[in-house]
Order: sequence, then structure tokens, then C-alpha cells
Amino acid sequence: MSDVIFRVADRADLPAVIALLADDVLGKARDFTEVDEAYERAFADITADPRNALIVAEQGGDLVGCLQITYVPGLGRHGAERSLIESVRVRSDRRGQGLGRQLMIWAVEQARERGCALVQLTTDKTREDAHRFYLGLGFVASHEGMKLAL
Repeated sequence: MSDVIFRVADRADLPAVIALLADDVLGKARDFTEVDEAYERAFADITADPRNALIVAEQGGDLVGCLQITYVPGLGRHGAERSLIESVRVRSDRRGQGLGRQLMIWAVEQARERGCALVQLTTDKTREDAHRFYLGLGFVASHEGMKLAL
């Protein structure tokens, strides 16, 4: 896996990122489509915001993974910033080879270098493999997350 490059996504990566998001059990149940105006707008918003980064993992010229990092300022933890990681995906034919671990370790290191006090994420309750994966990286299931669909 030493030939994997982690970098900020550019517009040309958007179709592959959408495909990665759709390429899992939950993604197949969601309405992922071809790149459209809504995806273009969201990508533009992410790239314009200095507290957000869409990161891709590239190997041999192929996009094989992605995640989004958002840096959240807060008053908790004495005003420290926290890193929120979302939309972690590894292409299905590359899963189980250590790429996700490498991607997450890279993202945690970015947060550490930025001075964040913690890294947090949410994972769907049905993703038992993901839970084991994150626990194996040292994450602790310390909170109960809630969402309200609008």
C-alpha cells in the first residue's frame, strides 16, 4: 500500500467519489445518481470552505477510497477544534487490504497536526464491520448519535 496517494479531491474526481459512496449496502439504498447540479453545488461548497476537505486515495491512477474531513470549532475542550470524519469509503474490490486503515491513520494525523483535540465520526448502527474497524483504530463508542431527517 505504499503506492497510495492521499490528496484533496478535484472536480475531475467527483464521478468516482459518487460511485464510491454508492458502492456499499447503505449506498445502494440511497439515491446516488450521476453527477448533477446538486453534487456540483455541494462539491463547490466543500472546496470553498477552509474547514472542509474531500480527500481521495489514489493508487495506480485509480481512485480507491475517499473521506470528508470537517474541522469544527467549539468552546468545549477549552476552545479546541475537533475533526469530524464522514463518508469513509474504500472501493469494494480493495476492501480488506489495509487501505481503509491507512486512510484513517492519515486523516487522524492531519487532525493531530492541525491541533485538534479529538477526532469524531458517526457510523450507521447496522455497519457492524465498520464498528469493529473503528474500534480497532482506537475509537471509542462514547456517545449515542441522533439524526433528524429534514
